[in-house]
Amino acid sequence: MAQMQSSTDVFNFATITSTQAVHAGEQRFRSHHSLTVPIVQTAVYTFDTTADLVNYTEERLFWNEPEREEYGRYGNPTVRALEAKIAELEGAQDAIVVSSGMGAVTSTLLLLLQPGQHFILTDNCYLSTLEFSQNFLKRYGVECTLVPFGDYDAIEAAVRPQTRLIFSESPTNPFMRCLDFERLVSIARRHKLLTVVDSTFATPYNLRPLAFGVDLVIHSLTKYLAGHNDAMAGVVAGRYDLTTPLRQMQGLLGNIAAPQTAYLILRGIKTLALRMERQNAGGLAVARFLEGHPKVRRVWHPFLESHPDHAVARATLRGGGGVVSFEIDGDAERAHRFIDALRIPVIGPSLGGVESIVSPLALMGYANLSPEERLALGIRDELVRLCIGVEEPEDLIADLAQALDRI
Repeated sequence: MAQMQSSTDVFNFATITSTQAVHAGEQRFRSHHSLTVPIVQTAVYTFDTTADLVNYTEERLFWNEPEREEYGRYGNPTVRALEAKIAELEGAQDAIVVSSGMGAVTSTLLLLLQPGQHFILTDNCYLSTLEFSQNFLKRYGVECTLVPFGDYDAIEAAVRPQTRLIFSESPTNPFMRCLDFERLVSIARRHKLLTVVDSTFATPYNLRPLAFGVDLVIHSLTKYLAGHNDAMAGVVAGRYDLTTPLRQMQGLLGNIAAPQTAYLILRGIKTLALRMERQNAGGLAVARFLEGHPKVRRVWHPFLESHPDHAVARATLRGGGGVVSFEIDGDAERAHRFIDALRIPVIGPSLGGVESIVSPLALMGYANLSPEERLALGIRDELVRLCIGVEEPEDLIADLAQALDRI
């Protein structure tokens, strides 16, 4: 695909910085001398002559990146600008923006897997990913083996002649388990398998899986990258040989993002580094407070020494992120009273925005499962997921303290 000179060509970034978050992937000069990327609100693009159309068609036949667009289902300049920014932030050759995080997961698995093939999924993952992998893909003759997260011997033992890829998250939802990328990639390369990692909870500020040898990285852009709970999209980033078929399939399936959505996410990414610094610090401060409270049974945050993957997290993550999961010492009724007593976090299902959000996971996200099925996934009735926003950590801690005092 054609490479366009960006405003960051003069920089050499070893890590993600605020400078890169603001400027990565962006063209220096834009139409109408606009500072921000314009919202190109059109479904149809016109051609001045048939010769222009011939040139465009030849570019698409060889799947070079056209200098222009033809139809909204195949591309949009505002969306392309977002893709270029994310690709540079991830250190990827290309990125494909789709309509949601789950759209990124499903598109990737549908593209890479064929009937009769098999893949490995680590547990403690997003429930919709688990349900799609274990249930939906069966109708297309694709098998999935679920293995315990962190058991690399089990991953290798699950490999079959029909196995094509390993899919995992890092950090995971909701217990923030963290991958040992060296071991995972070593297994995959030994068996000639692809690796796909959902890194939504980390963002490229905290973790860049491609730098560890992972083949494709996925994000729900709805979360930290957009950062304001007002836009929904997903992205897949990696090498051209994997993203080009995804882009071609996107034109067939219509799994696209709107230009207004891309604009909101571009705007959100400008403050990614600033927000992540605050959410990294706030997440760890809140986790330490909760771990020391007598009414909290257990806390999961990757930068806590008590976390099972603490050493791996410290070796791979820049920060532990803003998600803290914990169990109230008691039952569901006590956990619900605690949540209802909170004044700053709102009850909701998402994360990564500037507002703190609290989720009673047995009721939100896992309510369609039986108590036995939830327990098998580690989801107890008293489990709470707190997703830290950018509020002052001391204000959040004071709010948590007063809510705990009331149960």
